[in-house]
Amino acid sequence: MTTRGYIGIDAGTQGLSIVFTDENMNVLAAGTSDYEMLPDLPTGCYEQQPADWENAMRLAMQGMQSALPEDIDTIEVLAIGISGQMHGEVLADEQGRVLGPVRLWCDARNDDEGQELTDLLGTKMPKRITAARWLWTLRHQPERAKATAHITTPGGWLAFRLTGEWNLGIGDAAGMFPIDQQTLDYNQSMITAFDELVRDQPVRPLGELLPTVRRAGEEGGALNEWGAACLGLPAGTPVAPAEGDQPCSLAGSLIGEAGMVSVSFGTSVCANSVGDRPFEGVSPAVDHFCAPDGKPINMVWLRNGTTFMNTLVEMFGQAAGMDRGEAFQTLMAKAIEAEPDCGGLLALPFMDDEPGLGVQRGGTATVTGLNPENAAAGNQVKAGLLATMFNLRRGSEVLDQQGFSRTELILAGGLTQTPETGQILADVFNTDVRLLDSASEGSAWGAALLGRFRHLCQQGKAGDWAGFLASHAAENDTRFRPNPEAATQYAQVYQRYTRLLEIHVHWEQALREAEG
Repeated sequence: MTTRGYIGIDAGTQGLSIVFTDENMNVLAAGTSDYEMLPDLPTGCYEQQPADWENAMRLAMQGMQSALPEDIDTIEVLAIGISGQMHGEVLADEQGRVLGPVRLWCDARNDDEGQELTDLLGTKMPKRITAARWLWTLRHQPERAKATAHITTPGGWLAFRLTGEWNLGIGDAAGMFPIDQQTLDYNQSMITAFDELVRDQPVRPLGELLPTVRRAGEEGGALNEWGAACLGLPAGTPVAPAEGDQPCSLAGSLIGEAGMVSVSFGTSVCANSVGDRPFEGVSPAVDHFCAPDGKPINMVWLRNGTTFMNTLVEMFGQAAGMDRGEAFQTLMAKAIEAEPDCGGLLALPFMDDEPGLGVQRGGTATVTGLNPENAAAGNQVKAGLLATMFNLRRGSEVLDQQGFSRTELILAGGLTQTPETGQILADVFNTDVRLLDSASEGSAWGAALLGRFRHLCQQGKAGDWAGFLASHAAENDTRFRPNPEAATQYAQVYQRYTRLLEIHVHWEQALREAEG
């Protein structure tokens, strides 16, 4: 039997995954393959070889083929979508040959360049953005920069290898250089300002180096001979414009309308809000990119996620002789049962710096207000959980101040393993929370959705991107609505927390002055 469907490819930081879905977007098979960072690099340096991604793509495709159900003899791939880790700096020459290892989103070598470009352009340019990496390369590796004819991202590189074309989805492109919301292309006045900054360098203008910006549904190329051989598919198979992992995660969470917010809690915390207009000014708490259709996305990112809460769970679990799974099941249940004020406890979860909140010295996670009456494990674990939710709310206030709507939070990440925490999040933000039935599918499924949208656009059947995503929503998604009484209680605790946060910042400043 031949089954028609879509391929989604997701090239992450540690490995690559491929899913094959049927025409109704049900995942029928998946394959994965891992790769590593290059060894023996200085602290803060993270690089990979594009050849490793290519080999992983080949192996993951073979694994996916082997995992197909026995009743499927062959597959017909209608279109391919690609997701990749954002902000990397892939440099290639005129012939499309990669110019050495790729510095990744987590490489820390261009903090100064990010701040310099922020000051120059008047928009947030985090050190992760590719343009800041390119400015560093111009100054520290001038010969390599001189040989560069193309700059792209990991996802853009895989798309180039598969199709021979230098295209990139608008969301991933926004992670390279700011997008003008009027033209839905790179901001030309900022391109000019960048070129003027580096006018003494013997390199091509930045606009000639960057890939062509494409939106969801637009032409992204088709498999060339190399791509066909790599994936074992016919040459000419349509390929959607490659997107970044964050835009693909939004797609996989079916988020397309302004006011919808994707929230993921894990080691770090990320909230991506769909906006109806560009953000004004610069905030250290908010980064910016685009959804696959070009809508502006405002991202509040916290370095300090659930690590502190997890540490408390494991500590209490070990003391009680529980294994990790039993500890989380038992103690998260106790945390959910605890009162909103945690018996008077407050926690600070700062196991690391949190620049967006003004915390410049990590390692000060603590629980305060402890006494014999409130020392229960459930209170302490819940205080750790609330601290992260409160930090996210604090970081989101700048969006509230500019009048961006927040109609619904879509929960993903580690907290989905304890769905009841969705009610706490709904009460803390006083906003509806939805837990997707497809929450575990990830960016590869979002990439497959982009493939399907590309295919339907070719047939003239797609409609608009937001409507396309809404058509895939499941009726059995779990929903949590704010409890007015609990929301009032959490708001009172939040006010106490913000005061503690302000005291903490002054405390850290005093410690630095005492040491220096």
